[in-house]
Amino acid sequence: MTKVVTGLRSGGRSARIQTAVHETVQTLLKEHDSSELTVPMIAARAGVTPSTIYRRWGDLSQLLADVAFNHLHPDSMPEDLGSFKQDLYAWVEQYIEEYASAVGRSMLSDILASTDSPLARKCYSFLIQQLDVIQVRALQRNELTIDNSLIVEIVIAPLLHRILFTEQEVELAYVHHLLARLFAFATLLQTQDQM
Repeated sequence: MTKVVTGLRSGGRSARIQTAVHETVQTLLKEHDSSELTVPMIAARAGVTPSTIYRRWGDLSQLLADVAFNHLHPDSMPEDLGSFKQDLYAWVEQYIEEYASAVGRSMLSDILASTDSPLARKCYSFLIQQLDVIQVRALQRNELTIDNSLIVEIVIAPLLHRILFTEQEVELAYVHHLLARLFAFATLLQTQDQM
């Protein structure tokens, strides 16, 4: 006789625990620096045992990374403004507005600090999915587009570097400078391809 195995119920006890712990971490991060948080502190406030947190997340850095990931991943589609360039400009401006904030910077740091975690790769996947939406719309309008890898290398990587590793502010003028450089480089590549 074959035993039927069912998955976790959506909205069941497991989901309630995750929600309680995530909400507790977010509340505690408003009151304390992340370096002051401990698993017992979070467990007591969330109404769970520390072993529940260790079993589910492994350690504090993984929990903080999971909370950050759930907070930072996109919850809406990129805005459709009618052209590839306008859509990309608007999306990058919103992306940087979220990530360059004190909360965004802290959450990015939590994701990067987690060891052996696939969350950084998941963040990259979400980024590419958002860019793919912009790409598909542009192709449906028969517009020329720019490869996602170039967008990441010329625009996103320098912005994230500035956010995470420097004291420099990410000003809109700098964002527009990088985007202008991207479009100039793409135009140069297209010109070379036509020769």
